Amino acid sequence: MNFVSTRHNAPAATIEAALAAGLAPDGGLYVPSAIPEIDLVTPSASLPTMATRVLAPYVAGSRLEPLLSQLCVQAYAFDAPLRPLANEGDHVLELFHGPTAAFKDYAACFLAAALGALRETDASTLTIVVATSGDTGAAVASAFHLREGFRIEILYPDGKVSPRQAHGLGCWGGNVRAWRVAGSFDDCQRMAKQVLADTTLRERVPLTSANSISLGRLLPQAAYYAHAAALHRAAHGRALGFVIPTGNLGNACAALLAQRMGAPIHGLHLATNANDALPRYLEGSNYAPHATVATLANAMDVGAPSNFERLRHWFASDAALRGAIRSTRVDDNVIRATIAQAPSRHGIVPCPHTATALHALERLRAQGDTQDWAVVATAHPAKFEGIVEPLVGQRVAPPPALAECLARPAHAEPMTADATVLRAVLAA
Repeated sequence: MNFVSTRHNAPAATIEAALAAGLAPDGGLYVPSAIPEIDLVTPSASLPTMATRVLAPYVAGSRLEPLLSQLCVQAYAFDAPLRPLANEGDHVLELFHGPTAAFKDYAACFLAAALGALRETDASTLTIVVATSGDTGAAVASAFHLREGFRIEILYPDGKVSPRQAHGLGCWGGNVRAWRVAGSFDDCQRMAKQVLADTTLRERVPLTSANSISLGRLLPQAAYYAHAAALHRAAHGRALGFVIPTGNLGNACAALLAQRMGAPIHGLHLATNANDALPRYLEGSNYAPHATVATLANAMDVGAPSNFERLRHWFASDAALRGAIRSTRVDDNVIRATIAQAPSRHGIVPCPHTATALHALERLRAQGDTQDWAVVATAHPAKFEGIVEPLVGQRVAPPPALAECLARPAHAEPMTADATVLRAVLAA
């Protein structure tokens, strides 16, 4: 299968070329030339087995095809359990059981394994530029740490991630460097896109991305949605919908991809924080990115979501997109109240991002929706202990892998929000 740019002004690319490039030459995002429909209703015995089924059409005929099963065993070594919540029909899909306690671990591990396999005979070093609003950078750092042939440069907005997130970005060393940028996530994302589009720089320094703009992040994330939906359908005889906290829209696009491929998903509902470019658009306004607003759910603090291009590409019109996906905006006061009430109301302690989805689910129920829904828990609450613990009145212990990260020293270097400075760093 080939992959095309959302901007329709670049040649079609193979899976190998699309993974290596990160961003299409015209600045667009790679998407499959066609979305295959396969049997995703029949459940698989394990998440790696389902991932192999989901990814097989995309790697067919490539160098990755004979390696796919092995790559999926490596990348999906930690489960993504679907658990019932306190109320009938409510569920939570826990995606925080990986090495950095966030959903981005799955795709980062797959991307690292795939690029490692593709570059086994390449003597050059590939530099991966990562803009992060909190969790992506740590997942990529963990997946690529000390992997020969790779250099990781992480850009994050200084002072706009939680202390534990910042520690998880700077605790690696070796082939990983963290840069605390004097700006917003959108500044970090803009800088990353500018250097990736710099053909002169890329002739000197092989570059790619591991942000959600990368095809290597989009495709693997569809697997856990397909797996959860198939298991739920087999157990209950009903389709499952997902309420997804979203910022840059990568995880939401992966769920849509799984649905289009045939997973028994009845609907997608996207929860945002005060950065509400998507809800305003879905309510009928023109799509208008805006300056980032800092919130408690900082990993969703994205004023100009890159993956909106993929959403628009997959729908014939604005009306079709607005008819297919719904959204709810949640402000900080509601996030606080939802976290505080979640242990008694839902039986879980959520992170601020998961809390946005819980509130969206509560609103669906208040409106009379009786379908089965799963809230997507995108990060472990221990990453945000300064917010969560005072609200729930108890300590939230970090999982072992996160505790190990926190025990190491961390360091990040300052950087101005200027792509010229980043170019100089990359070229050095």
